[in-house]
This record gives sequence, C-alpha cells and structure tokens, in this order.
Amino acid sequence: MQEYRAEIRIKLPSLNDYIRECRGDRYGANQTKRKLEMIIRQYIEHLPTFRKPIEMEFRWIEDSKRRDADNVAFAKKFILDAMVKAGKLPDDNLDHVQAFRDTVEIGKPAGVIVTIREHEGGLIIKKAKKGGATW
Repeated sequence: MQEYRAEIRIKLPSLNDYIRECRGDRYGANQTKRKLEMIIRQYIEHLPTFRKPIEMEFRWIEDSKRRDADNVAFAKKFILDAMVKAGKLPDDNLDHVQAFRDTVEIGKPAGVIVTIREHEGGLIIKKAKKGGATW
C-alpha cells in the first residue's frame, strides 16, 4: 500500500457556510466552489494520478471550537472535486474512493492534512450479500 500526503493550508468553508452562500446567491456559491477547487489544486499538484482504490484520512485543524466536526468535514467535497478536475482521480465514486476517516483538532494555522492510501489489490469495500444488507 502506497501512502501520500497533502497539506492544504487554508480554512475551507463548512457546510453551514456553503449553505448560507447558496441561499444568498447560487451563482456566487458555484463561483466560490470553482475558486476553492483552483486553490486546492495548488496544494495537490504533487500527488500522483490514482488508478487503484484509495482511502483518505482528513486531519482538520481548526483555529477554534466554533464549528461542528461534521460541518467542517463537509469540505472534503471540495478536495475530492479538485482531485477529479486536476486528473488525480478518474472519479470520486465508490470504485475509486472507498473509505474516509476524519479527525478534528484545535491549532493554528487552520487547514487540513490529507493522507491518501492507494490499495494495490483493488477493491477494499465489501459487497452486500444478495438481497441487500442485513441490519
């Protein structure tokens, strides 16, 4: 298993921030998303192109305790979309991105450290038995 790392040294918007922007101006929200993806691309350009399934670990560094962890972790959407647009991932569906792990800590400067593990053996997710999952 190969492991790669990217440090994104900016505070990304939380889900609440993005919802607020979407409600205010959906075109502005789309423009913000595109700008963020372009900024993120600068931090991920050193990564290889991933052809095999990956799992990702996000270590979110927040400068205060104001934002909820689930709202902070939403920003992985921007990172994944930037990876696809930069050609680092063919797609961000389950065939390519199969697991996430998020941790949040308080510190400065705010940002996120992304660790990516590429699996040599192919699929790592388990398929449900015929008839679906049993709870």
